[in-house]
Amino acid sequence: MRTRSLASALALSLLLAACGGRGPEVHQVEGLIPFTPVRPTLAEAVSAPRYTGSDPLVQEAQATYPTGLDLHRKLVMRTCGGTNGVCHNQKEYPDMHTPAAFSTLLNAPCNVQPGSWSTVFDRCERVGDLFRLEGQGGAASQLGWLDYVPGDAPTLDDAHLPDETMPGLHVVLADPVPGTFTQRWFTGTFVRNFVNAQGNLEGLAFAQYTTTWWPLPGNRRHLYGQVAEWQREDAAALAVSGLVQGDHNRNGHFGAQGGAPTPLIRPGVPEQSYLVARLRGHMEGQVIPGSRMPLANQPPSVPDMLALVCFIEGLPKGWDGSQGAWNLASDINFESCSYKTRQDELNVVGQGVTFSGRIKPIIDANCTGCHVSPNPSGNLDLTGNTYQRLLEASVARPDLKLVQPGQPEKSYLWLMLVGDGSTQRRRMPLNDQGQSVPLPQDQLDSVQNWILAGALND
Repeated sequence: MRTRSLASALALSLLLAACGGRGPEVHQVEGLIPFTPVRPTLAEAVSAPRYTGSDPLVQEAQATYPTGLDLHRKLVMRTCGGTNGVCHNQKEYPDMHTPAAFSTLLNAPCNVQPGSWSTVFDRCERVGDLFRLEGQGGAASQLGWLDYVPGDAPTLDDAHLPDETMPGLHVVLADPVPGTFTQRWFTGTFVRNFVNAQGNLEGLAFAQYTTTWWPLPGNRRHLYGQVAEWQREDAAALAVSGLVQGDHNRNGHFGAQGGAPTPLIRPGVPEQSYLVARLRGHMEGQVIPGSRMPLANQPPSVPDMLALVCFIEGLPKGWDGSQGAWNLASDINFESCSYKTRQDELNVVGQGVTFSGRIKPIIDANCTGCHVSPNPSGNLDLTGNTYQRLLEASVARPDLKLVQPGQPEKSYLWLMLVGDGSTQRRRMPLNDQGQSVPLPQDQLDSVQNWILAGALND
């Protein structure tokens, strides 16, 4: 099979297999086309008791977003699905531009269009396709990731072995390749498991690539495939053919081994809903890779975020759509929502974080043990007029201020606190033994939110 047509061939093969081939012969009356439409059903709208307390933020949320339809029209369209197709419309997964599209987010997988591999969250990874070397023996192994590095590869032999950056095809597996060979001409076959029309699990071999394969020295999970000039087009096509990669973000952890992928919205559990996590920047203590959403539109306020999490928390746990699509005309239950008294956990950008009340105590407790006169570490003294010093240039990176208001990614303090590799330094803060001891997630969130909100001296 030519890899340039892998995607279409795979789709056709899966369709034929799932449908059991040609299917039964249909006898139709001349001039009539038999057609029985399958239309989605809609569950009944659910009423909820109204919040009668005195908290003004909860009152505002309830007045602005009484139902899921209001949530979609006033918040989702403004924050995620608007701007005429630029954001999450039909061109960008997930599609949120209509109420019907938004309702399909319940239990829908996250990151099915991940873009850059570095932005994939572990808990969004799916079970990878299988890969086997024909004639080598042993079971097929789950595909971790595949990458094609273009360019001219040098001549290889037992004295000149490939490495992780060499131009060619790189296939990383969950299990080491059996045997002791250092190089061999093999056909590599990619297999996808699916449930056929009879309800049985079946493997479909949908792509092959034949070349000389080399296990990397010391790592037989990483295979290097040579790409001759006449194979370049096929190798490039294979890399974009829709392979399911079990370790898509290439961090050595196969996310689906810890359970089913995290859905965009998990009914009843906002803490395990990827949509909420992208707005908050983390999920249950794990940082979400990539830029915090929204990228260009107005971030949600406390009433906005409260409405979203209360909407999700009010969905029945275990809702699977068998009763029909969730009716967005249903009331949002603010009265029973646990977040009405947990607003500090919403992690809304800029809310509740002040320099004097939150940021300076974090710095005093974690930084001034070393960054203090008369011999401050790194020539950085964070005592005295701490706020003014934070707005000045870094000694180690004069091109960056310690804090660039509104831009954590250009703030040297933030880069050091999160261990950004661009600093080429150890992640701060350090303990007495010189070991990195990262700040707790809630403190990191506070620093990030304070910078995003303009790094005010309040």
